[in-house]
Amino acid sequence: MNQIRQPFPRGTSVEPQLPDHDDERDRAAIRARRASRYVRIALAGSIALSGGAAQAQSVQDLQRQIDELKATIAELKAAQNGPIAQTAPVPAAVTAPVAVAATPAPAPKPAPAAAPATQLAAATPEPKRAWYDRIAIRGYTQMRFNEIVSGDRTAPEGQSRLRSVHDGSIGDNTGFSLRRVRLVLQGDLTDRVSFYLQPDFAVNVSNQSGGERREGFAQLRDAYVDTFLDADRRFRLRFGQSKVPFGWENMQSSSNRITIDRSDGINSAVPGERDLGIVAYYTPAGVQRIWDRLEEDGQKLFGNYGAFALGVYNGQGISRAETNDGAMTVAMATWPFALDGLGRAFTGQVFEAGAAAFRNRVQPELRSGGVSDTSFADERFGVHAILYPQPFGFQAEWNWGRGPEYDDASQSITTKRLNGGYVQAMARVRSSPLGPFMPYARRQYYRGGSKALPNAPRLETDEFELGIEFQPTPPIELTVAYARMTRREADERREGRAEGDLIRTQLQFNY
Repeated sequence: MNQIRQPFPRGTSVEPQLPDHDDERDRAAIRARRASRYVRIALAGSIALSGGAAQAQSVQDLQRQIDELKATIAELKAAQNGPIAQTAPVPAAVTAPVAVAATPAPAPKPAPAAAPATQLAAATPEPKRAWYDRIAIRGYTQMRFNEIVSGDRTAPEGQSRLRSVHDGSIGDNTGFSLRRVRLVLQGDLTDRVSFYLQPDFAVNVSNQSGGERREGFAQLRDAYVDTFLDADRRFRLRFGQSKVPFGWENMQSSSNRITIDRSDGINSAVPGERDLGIVAYYTPAGVQRIWDRLEEDGQKLFGNYGAFALGVYNGQGISRAETNDGAMTVAMATWPFALDGLGRAFTGQVFEAGAAAFRNRVQPELRSGGVSDTSFADERFGVHAILYPQPFGFQAEWNWGRGPEYDDASQSITTKRLNGGYVQAMARVRSSPLGPFMPYARRQYYRGGSKALPNAPRLETDEFELGIEFQPTPPIELTVAYARMTRREADERREGRAEGDLIRTQLQFNY
């Protein structure tokens, strides 16, 4: 069907109805000039209407208002010019007759005027947080109940009773107890300096009226700052009271340890695990990547004390005054090995091994009062090995050395040989109707003195412990264990060894 064309007046030139790019630019420029003129009119009006009040303003106030208005004008111009600059160029118009039925091409829609403002907002850098905004508070509490099922709950004068240097609630006529109530305050003061503060609110004080023991006192456990010498935080110096890097189990937090108590053989090296001094830590990037992977997997690590450590401490122990001019020097090295390359059976497995040593001279406390005038050699060397449970694992430590020990024959403190450690097996079940759980079995042994107790009494420990740790919810951990103990009581006035069977329970809640 032929199209009907409308006649055009003679002499009329008809062009295609395409958008004119120059017209768009002209209209944008007109809008920008109008906006600028409106702002100038508003400025002039505000000055004119202010009257006498404007005379009271200072020149600085007027200049500030003018600068703000100029900035507003610049933003309006940018908003008007933005869409035009982003519009694609249009081909040159072609002169030709156009049928009335033909539909003219639609003009491209300009981009939203708010786009430039959005881009400016996105480019604004995030303000740097103040140091007090980078402080974290956390902690945990351990509540215990121990029951001697059978054995030497009591004993005649001069004979050992079933007791432990790690838990004062093991004994006769005992009940519930709070083993630890910790509150940690930590944070970054700058990108290169961090701090750590931890008190314990479950310390016991003896020698009260009639020999009664009082509980629930506070004691400072950690108070130190870390200074990082590089941007990647691989190398750092630690100043203050902190853990001595000797013994993998000693360095591991009690909140992460699967067993209820530390072993006598390892913990007797640094009772309380801490001292006052300076220590340097270094962690290579490859080691840190393995530890980060283990932490993300939920493994119980010993904490980042570096792959290498070298420190100098007072050497008298936690919360004890220095009594000689000597210093305790300690060195530690540990290295994790990823076993993925050994085959499918070892996928994800990590084996870690290391060693540590220290030299020190210590003056033990005397039962008669004060401290010994003689300083005794206190030297140890230890090794450790851990296969992280995935799902089965093991852990072992042993140390040898010499230290102060009460001698029954001479009725005095002398320097004697010592050795001890533990071997432990564990498994990890990631999910069950009761939540994740970890069964374990540990055997420990120690023969040597206890330098932290009055007169440095001799300890003779043989113990087997079988237990399981449940975690029904992330904040709650419940550990139930059976222990077969054969121990010499930590009192030089009592002889022999006590034996017994115990049921031990611990409820830990994290916050």
